[in-house]
Amino acid sequence: MRIEGFAPLARADARVLVLGSMPGQASLDAGRYYAHPRNTFWRIMGEIHGFAPDAPYATRVTMLLDAGVALWDVLHTCVRPGSLDSRIDAPEANDLAGFLGDHPAIRRIVFNGAAAEALFRRHVLPELDPAAQQILRLRLPSTSPAHASVALPAKTAAWAAAFRP
Repeated sequence: MRIEGFAPLARADARVLVLGSMPGQASLDAGRYYAHPRNTFWRIMGEIHGFAPDAPYATRVTMLLDAGVALWDVLHTCVRPGSLDSRIDAPEANDLAGFLGDHPAIRRIVFNGAAAEALFRRHVLPELDPAAQQILRLRLPSTSPAHASVALPAKTAAWAAAFRP
């Protein structure tokens, strides 16, 4: 079954773009980013940007946007039974070239895990203009519960370092 991701969460003044691969099934069911209760994304972002990770979703989104962070996924649609990135088939990328053109203040792209980075390199990077190809890109440990080999303190430290000027 083909699944479709979400629209980006972004303001025109965004400076950092966080890219996942494709929302997992819990997120798709809830209609919001990083909805799986064991995904540490909101916990890490709350610690870095100073908001409660269990605040209402709209509040967390506003706090993230106020911090200059945009959130999206590399893929617009794909075939994927379940939530594992390793099962992604027939991927179609989001228009990240257009997004970056519309958000010229973005100076850093942060990948939420290796799959997001690999999909970006394969399906997006070749389509970017030379200036967009030069935006600093950082791969961070996935916040997914499937990526439990890195402890939360280490994940948080890596993510915090990526958001320093």
